[in-house]
Amino acid sequence: MGRTRYQEGSLRLESRKRGKVWRLRFRITRADGNRVEHAIVIGTQEELPTRAAAREFVKSLYLPINHPAPNSNGRPVTFSDIAGHYIQEELNEDQNQASAPKAYSTTATYRRYLRKWVLPRWGDQVALMIAPLDLENWLKELGRKSGLENQTRSKIRQVIGLVYKHAQRVGFLPRTEQANPIRFVRQSTASNFDPIILTPAQAFAIINQLGLMLRTLVLVTAATALRISEILALQWRDIDVENQCIYVRRAYVYGRFGKPKSKASKRPVPLHPLLAAHLLNWRRETPYRKEEDLVFPSFKLKGTKPPRANMLLSDHLRPAAMKVGVVAPPRAFGFHTFRRTLASVLVANNYDPKLVQELLRHSNIKTTLDVYAQAITPAKLEAQGVFLNQLLKGSWTEKAPATSFVV
Repeated sequence: MGRTRYQEGSLRLESRKRGKVWRLRFRITRADGNRVEHAIVIGTQEELPTRAAAREFVKSLYLPINHPAPNSNGRPVTFSDIAGHYIQEELNEDQNQASAPKAYSTTATYRRYLRKWVLPRWGDQVALMIAPLDLENWLKELGRKSGLENQTRSKIRQVIGLVYKHAQRVGFLPRTEQANPIRFVRQSTASNFDPIILTPAQAFAIINQLGLMLRTLVLVTAATALRISEILALQWRDIDVENQCIYVRRAYVYGRFGKPKSKASKRPVPLHPLLAAHLLNWRRETPYRKEEDLVFPSFKLKGTKPPRANMLLSDHLRPAAMKVGVVAPPRAFGFHTFRRTLASVLVANNYDPKLVQELLRHSNIKTTLDVYAQAITPAKLEAQGVFLNQLLKGSWTEKAPATSFVV
C-alpha cells in the first residue's frame, strides 16, 4: 500500500488585467495513477491581502490536494466517484425508501444520460477541477456533432448539477459555490423545432382512419391531454363514469408499469359524457372488459400488457396522418400533438388559460398546481365538451371489428 502524499501547493502572486491575483500550483494523482500538475487562480490580492489569508482560503476550498475519494486508495475525488454514488443512492429502481422519490422514467433517463454522454467524457476527471467553460463548450459540441437538441442538452446539464449537489450533501465535496461548476454553465432550453398544431377537422380526419381500439385511444388522448404513458396504463376501474372523471394511478414507461410522472400527474381528469360513451362502446367490443383489465391491451400479449407507443405511432398514427395530408417530421408529430391541439382549440374559444393549464396538468405552473381541485369542475367538463363537439362534427366511418385489430 503506497504512502499517502501530503502537500500544501505553491502560492504565487501574479499580475493580470484585473490586478494582482493569487495562483495556486499543485500536483494530483489522476484516476490512471499518473501524477500531473494543476494550477488555478483562487482570488485577487484585494480579496486576499496576505499570503497567510490566501493559504487559509485554500484550506477552506477543500481542493483535491490531500482529500482523496472514499475507497480510492488515496486518489482525489473524480466525477465517476460522485456519479456512481449518486446513481446508487438516488437512481435506484426501488424508490420506496427514497427521501425524494422519482418516477421510473426519470431514474432511467438520468442513468442513460450519465452513462451514454457524461461519464465517457468526464468520468476520469477530478470533480473539483472540471471548469465551467469546458462543460459549456462540451454541451455546444453535443449539439454540433451529435445533433442533441437544446432541451436534451439542458437536461444533461441538470443531471450533472444534481450529481454535484448530491456529492456536496453527503460530504464528498465542499458545500461552496465554487465546488459546483454547473452553476456557471449556460445552456439554452429553447426548442429548435416547430410543433404541429392540428385543426379539429384534421384531428377528426386522422382519428377516423383508425380501427376502433386505436380510434378510441387517440380520442381519449385528444380530449383529456393525458400522456400516452398514462393512457396505456389505464384499467377499466380507473374510468369513473358516474363521477365523470378518469383516475391516473400509474404509467407505462420503457416496458414496465410505474408511478405517474409527478404529483400533478396523479390528478383526476374530466370525463365528459360524450367521451364516456365512446369508451363504453369500446368496452363492449374488447374481450378484456373486467375492472382490472387494461383499457387498451395488446392482443398479441393476451391483454397482460399494452402495445408499445412507438409501434402505435409508426405503424398506425403517422400513416393515418399522412393519408389525410398531415405530413410532418417525426419529432414534430406524435401523440403529444393532440395535447397541444386541445390547448390551442380551448384558448381559441376564449377559455381561461389557467383552466386549460389545469386540464393539461402542467407541473411548471406551481401556483395552479398547489390549488388544483381534486373534484372535476363544471367548467372543465364544459371545456372538454366544446372540444369534443368540434372534433366529432362528422359521423364515424364504420371499421372492422376490434378483435381484428392486432397489436
